[in-house]
Amino acid sequence: METYVVRVWLADRPGALGQVASRIGAVRGDVTGIDILERGGGRAIDELVVSMPDGSDMGLLVAEIGQVDGVAVEDVRRVSADRPDHALFALETAARLVESVPEKRLDLLCAELLTIVDGEWAVVLDPVASAAIATVGIAPELTWLAAFLAGSSHLTQAEQAAGAPGDLVWSRFVVHDLVVVVGRGGRPFHTRERQLVDALGRVADLLL
Repeated sequence: METYVVRVWLADRPGALGQVASRIGAVRGDVTGIDILERGGGRAIDELVVSMPDGSDMGLLVAEIGQVDGVAVEDVRRVSADRPDHALFALETAARLVESVPEKRLDLLCAELLTIVDGEWAVVLDPVASAAIATVGIAPELTWLAAFLAGSSHLTQAEQAAGAPGDLVWSRFVVHDLVVVVGRGGRPFHTRERQLVDALGRVADLLL
Protein backbone atom coordinates (compact mmCIF):
# COMPACT_ATOMS: atom_id res chain seq x y z
CA MET A 1 0.00 0.00 0.00
CA GLU A 2 1.04 3.61 -0.61
CA THR A 3 0.12 6.51 1.68
CA TYR A 4 -1.12 9.86 0.41
CA VAL A 5 -2.32 13.09 1.99
CA VAL A 6 -5.35 14.52 0.20
CA ARG A 7 -6.56 18.03 1.02
CA VAL A 8 -10.15 18.72 0.08
CA TRP A 9 -12.50 21.70 0.20
CA LEU A 10 -16.07 20.70 0.89
CA ALA A 11 -19.39 22.06 2.06
CA ASP A 12 -19.55 22.12 5.86
CA ARG A 13 -22.69 20.01 6.08
CA PRO A 14 -23.59 16.61 7.53
CA GLY A 15 -22.64 13.72 5.29
CA ALA A 16 -20.24 15.58 2.99
CA LEU A 17 -17.12 13.94 4.41
CA GLY A 18 -18.82 10.56 4.37
CA GLN A 19 -19.53 10.97 0.67
CA VAL A 20 -15.87 11.77 0.02
CA ALA A 21 -14.77 8.71 2.01
CA SER A 22 -17.21 6.57 0.02
CA ARG A 23 -15.72 7.80 -3.27
CA ILE A 24 -12.23 7.00 -2.01
CA GLY A 25 -13.41 3.51 -1.09
CA ALA A 26 -14.81 3.09 -4.61
CA VAL A 27 -11.23 3.19 -6.00
CA ARG A 28 -9.97 0.79 -3.28
CA GLY A 29 -8.65 3.53 -1.01
CA ASP A 30 -8.85 3.53 2.77
CA VAL A 31 -9.09 6.74 4.85
CA THR A 32 -6.80 6.23 7.86
CA GLY A 33 -6.66 9.77 9.23
CA ILE A 34 -8.64 13.01 9.17
CA ASP A 35 -7.59 16.50 10.25
CA ILE A 36 -9.90 19.52 9.96
CA LEU A 37 -7.64 22.39 8.93
CA GLU A 38 -10.16 25.18 8.61
CA ARG A 39 -13.89 25.91 8.86
CA GLY A 40 -15.91 29.00 8.02
CA GLY A 41 -18.32 30.52 5.56
CA GLY A 42 -20.10 27.22 5.11
CA ARG A 43 -16.90 25.52 3.91
CA ALA A 44 -14.36 23.19 5.48
CA ILE A 45 -10.84 22.23 4.48
CA ASP A 46 -9.98 18.69 5.53
CA GLU A 47 -6.73 16.79 5.26
CA LEU A 48 -7.24 13.08 4.69
CA VAL A 49 -4.57 10.42 5.05
CA VAL A 50 -5.40 7.76 2.47
CA SER A 51 -3.88 4.33 1.86
CA MET A 52 -4.01 3.22 -1.77
CA PRO A 53 -2.88 0.01 -3.49
CA ASP A 54 0.57 0.26 -5.07
CA GLY A 55 0.49 1.82 -8.53
CA SER A 56 -2.95 3.39 -8.13
CA ASP A 57 -4.02 6.06 -10.62
CA MET A 58 -4.23 9.19 -8.45
CA GLY A 59 -5.89 11.10 -11.27
CA LEU A 60 -8.75 8.62 -11.01
CA LEU A 61 -8.91 9.21 -7.25
CA VAL A 62 -9.10 12.99 -7.73
CA ALA A 63 -11.78 12.60 -10.40
CA GLU A 64 -13.80 10.29 -8.16
CA ILE A 65 -13.67 12.72 -5.22
CA GLY A 66 -14.66 15.55 -7.55
CA GLN A 67 -17.93 13.76 -8.27
CA VAL A 68 -19.18 14.81 -4.82
CA ASP A 69 -21.18 18.01 -5.13
CA GLY A 70 -19.32 21.06 -3.85
CA VAL A 71 -15.99 19.26 -3.29
CA ALA A 72 -12.63 20.34 -4.74
CA VAL A 73 -9.21 18.77 -4.24
CA GLU A 74 -6.56 21.29 -3.20
CA ASP A 75 -3.56 18.99 -3.12
CA VAL A 76 -2.49 15.34 -3.29
CA ARG A 77 0.96 14.19 -2.28
CA ARG A 78 2.61 10.93 -1.34
CA VAL A 79 4.00 10.67 2.18
CA SER A 80 5.79 8.10 4.27
CA ALA A 81 3.60 5.38 5.75
CA ASP A 82 4.91 6.29 9.21
CA ARG A 83 3.97 9.97 8.89
CA PRO A 84 3.00 11.02 12.45
CA ASP A 85 -0.33 12.37 13.60
CA HIS A 86 0.44 16.07 13.71
CA ALA A 87 -1.63 16.93 16.79
CA LEU A 88 0.00 14.16 18.83
CA PHE A 89 3.43 15.05 17.45
CA ALA A 90 2.92 18.68 18.53
CA LEU A 91 2.18 17.53 22.08
CA GLU A 92 5.27 15.34 22.05
CA THR A 93 7.28 18.31 20.76
CA ALA A 94 6.15 20.41 23.72
CA ALA A 95 7.37 17.64 26.04
CA ARG A 96 10.72 17.42 24.21
CA LEU A 97 11.17 21.19 24.48
CA VAL A 98 10.69 20.97 28.24
CA GLU A 99 13.12 18.06 28.51
CA SER A 100 15.78 19.56 26.22
CA VAL A 101 18.78 21.55 27.43
CA PRO A 102 18.14 25.30 26.97
CA GLU A 103 20.76 25.88 24.29
CA LYS A 104 19.20 23.21 22.05
CA ARG A 105 15.56 24.29 22.33
CA LEU A 106 15.37 26.66 19.38
CA ASP A 107 17.09 24.22 17.01
CA LEU A 108 14.68 21.53 18.19
CA LEU A 109 11.71 23.86 17.70
CA CYS A 110 12.68 24.59 14.08
CA ALA A 111 13.22 20.93 13.24
CA GLU A 112 9.99 19.75 14.84
CA LEU A 113 7.88 22.47 13.23
CA LEU A 114 8.99 21.30 9.79
CA THR A 115 7.51 17.88 10.58
CA ILE A 116 4.32 19.23 12.14
CA VAL A 117 3.35 21.48 9.22
CA ASP A 118 5.30 19.80 6.39
CA GLY A 119 7.48 22.89 6.07
CA GLU A 120 10.57 23.33 3.91
CA TRP A 121 12.47 25.75 6.14
CA ALA A 122 12.20 27.29 9.60
CA VAL A 123 14.10 30.10 11.29
CA VAL A 124 14.05 31.79 14.69
CA LEU A 125 14.75 35.41 13.85
CA ASP A 126 15.89 38.41 15.86
CA PRO A 127 13.83 40.95 13.87
CA VAL A 128 15.76 43.97 15.16
CA ALA A 129 19.17 42.65 14.12
CA SER A 130 17.81 40.69 11.11
CA ALA A 131 19.83 37.76 12.44
CA ALA A 132 18.99 34.06 12.59
CA ILE A 133 19.24 32.55 16.08
CA ALA A 134 18.40 29.06 14.81
CA THR A 135 17.56 27.75 11.36
CA VAL A 136 16.73 24.53 9.50
CA GLY A 137 16.61 24.48 5.71
CA ILE A 138 17.21 27.45 3.41
CA ALA A 139 15.25 30.51 4.54
CA PRO A 140 14.65 33.63 2.42
CA GLU A 141 16.94 36.65 2.72
CA LEU A 142 16.76 37.64 6.39
CA THR A 143 16.62 41.41 5.86
CA TRP A 144 13.53 40.98 3.68
CA LEU A 145 11.99 38.57 6.16
CA ALA A 146 12.58 40.95 9.08
CA ALA A 147 11.08 43.85 7.13
CA PHE A 148 8.01 41.80 6.25
CA LEU A 149 7.51 40.76 9.88
CA ALA A 150 7.91 44.35 11.06
CA GLY A 151 5.22 45.45 8.62
CA SER A 152 2.84 42.72 9.81
CA SER A 153 3.44 43.06 13.55
CA HIS A 154 -0.08 44.44 14.05
CA LEU A 155 -1.83 41.38 12.60
CA THR A 156 -3.78 39.08 14.86
CA GLN A 157 -3.62 35.36 14.13
CA ALA A 158 -6.93 35.55 12.25
CA GLU A 159 -5.71 38.52 10.21
CA GLN A 160 -2.45 36.70 9.54
CA ALA A 161 -4.40 33.80 8.08
CA ALA A 162 -6.60 36.11 6.00
CA GLY A 163 -4.03 38.56 4.67
CA ALA A 164 -0.53 37.12 4.94
CA PRO A 165 1.25 35.18 2.18
CA GLY A 166 -0.09 31.65 2.25
CA ASP A 167 3.39 30.13 2.20
CA LEU A 168 4.49 31.71 5.51
CA VAL A 169 3.41 31.07 9.09
CA TRP A 170 4.96 32.57 12.22
CA SER A 171 4.73 32.97 15.98
CA ARG A 172 6.03 35.98 17.90
CA PHE A 173 7.88 35.45 21.18
CA VAL A 174 6.41 38.02 23.54
CA VAL A 175 9.01 37.59 26.30
CA HIS A 176 12.17 37.42 24.20
CA ASP A 177 11.27 39.57 21.15
CA LEU A 178 12.02 36.82 18.65
CA VAL A 179 9.91 35.33 15.84
CA VAL A 180 9.84 31.75 14.60
CA VAL A 181 8.88 31.56 10.93
CA VAL A 182 8.12 28.49 8.81
CA GLY A 183 7.76 28.43 5.04
CA ARG A 184 6.98 26.08 2.19
CA GLY A 185 6.17 26.40 -1.48
CA GLY A 186 3.16 25.25 -3.43
CA ARG A 187 0.65 24.78 -0.63
CA PRO A 188 -0.87 27.46 1.61
CA PHE A 189 -0.95 27.16 5.37
CA HIS A 190 -4.36 26.86 7.00
CA THR A 191 -5.77 27.86 10.38
CA ARG A 192 -5.00 24.65 12.28
CA GLU A 193 -1.37 24.70 11.13
CA ARG A 194 -1.03 28.33 12.20
CA GLN A 195 -2.48 27.47 15.59
CA LEU A 196 0.03 24.63 16.11
CA VAL A 197 2.99 26.86 15.20
CA ASP A 198 1.74 29.65 17.46
CA ALA A 199 1.18 27.32 20.43
CA LEU A 200 4.64 25.77 20.23
CA GLY A 201 6.21 29.20 19.73
CA ARG A 202 4.60 30.35 22.99
CA VAL A 203 5.88 27.25 24.80
CA ALA A 204 9.42 27.81 23.53
CA ASP A 205 9.31 31.50 24.45
CA LEU A 206 8.49 30.73 28.09
CA LEU A 207 11.16 28.03 28.30
CA LEU A 208 14.07 30.14 27.07
